[in-house]
Amino acid sequence: MAPTPHQAKTAKAKLIAGGKQPKARIARYLKTTESQLVEGAKSSLLLKGIRCSDSMSTVLKDMRSVQSPHSKLLTKNNMIVPFDDEGQQSLEFLTTKNDAALFALASHNKKRPNNLVLGRTFDRRILDMVEIGILQYRSLNDFGGLPKKRLGSKPLLQFVGDLWSSDINLKRLQNLLIDFYRGDPVDSLVLSGLDHVMVFTAAETNLGGGQETFPLIHQRTYYMKLKKNPKGGKAPVPYLTPSGPDMDFKVCILFFLSCIMSHVLFINITQINHTSMQKKKVRRTQFASPDLWKMAMKQPQGIKAKKKKNQTTNIFGETIGRLHLERQDIDNRSGKKSKALRLAEKIEKAEESAAIESELGREQEEMTDEFKQAYGFAPDM
Repeated sequence: MAPTPHQAKTAKAKLIAGGKQPKARIARYLKTTESQLVEGAKSSLLLKGIRCSDSMSTVLKDMRSVQSPHSKLLTKNNMIVPFDDEGQQSLEFLTTKNDAALFALASHNKKRPNNLVLGRTFDRRILDMVEIGILQYRSLNDFGGLPKKRLGSKPLLQFVGDLWSSDINLKRLQNLLIDFYRGDPVDSLVLSGLDHVMVFTAAETNLGGGQETFPLIHQRTYYMKLKKNPKGGKAPVPYLTPSGPDMDFKVCILFFLSCIMSHVLFINITQINHTSMQKKKVRRTQFASPDLWKMAMKQPQGIKAKKKKNQTTNIFGETIGRLHLERQDIDNRSGKKSKALRLAEKIEKAEESAAIESELGREQEEMTDEFKQAYGFAPDM
């Protein structure tokens, strides 16, 4: 059993102050909670709110099946209001106790039916939360008899729509969804290990017949079977089969209001009009402040790739290196020659020597003829 946060905090304070060493059980737990250069998969905690319907309980069970084995489901209802200070303290306590960095809280009431809060923590504190309203849901049981993903397999995540890149709130939501479903961090993938795809499509819709539009997100899950390409080629062709779970949920675009307790609260300006609030069923978000977000995104120096000098990468992905050498005298340097080249060199030298001998003989004859014409006799050789 893990020690309480108070015990862990007290033991760490004593250790820093140079006091008595903590007990062995607490020391082992503190060692497991220390930061590491390469973190493993993040665990998620799935829990129910004050009131939770059967349909929302099914959503949590399907999320546990998708994220297994890195998920834990609590079956009892919890008196937690996530956007209150006391509710956040309860969430921080439960995530710390269960060693989970991600959490999902499902609830259902008249004001916010089919409500799901997704969030994550950093340094045992709430980092950000997003509250979404589920409009349509198809569970895993609705796809009975169809193939399902393997336990612990990583999904392929695809985000379709320009809103994911143009809207800052959806960028944060995209980052949260990737963190929720990415699974174990790996350096390389084997094609045979890819067996399902999760597609998130963002599109603007007009809810309630008003003039204001809100983003509507469609989540679809497909089982993927890789088969040989009939047209040839090494790359296989994926064949997709709907496998679930599928859901449609909405997120309202909210406006910046204030910053409280190192978190940025976003509240829709239409909350003043209670009639429109009930029609549009406004959902809330709470994102981290820029300073806290920068701290959470900071990477240790140990895992940063060191810059290699005199190496560049071209547009084709090829690595090009530059070598700095002294000036070399290539003209006077002799290399190893083959037998054929050595024989050709001997023949060439013999021909050159024969040509020189014939030239010298001809010059000697010419000189002898000139001497004989001048003196009437030939010189003695």
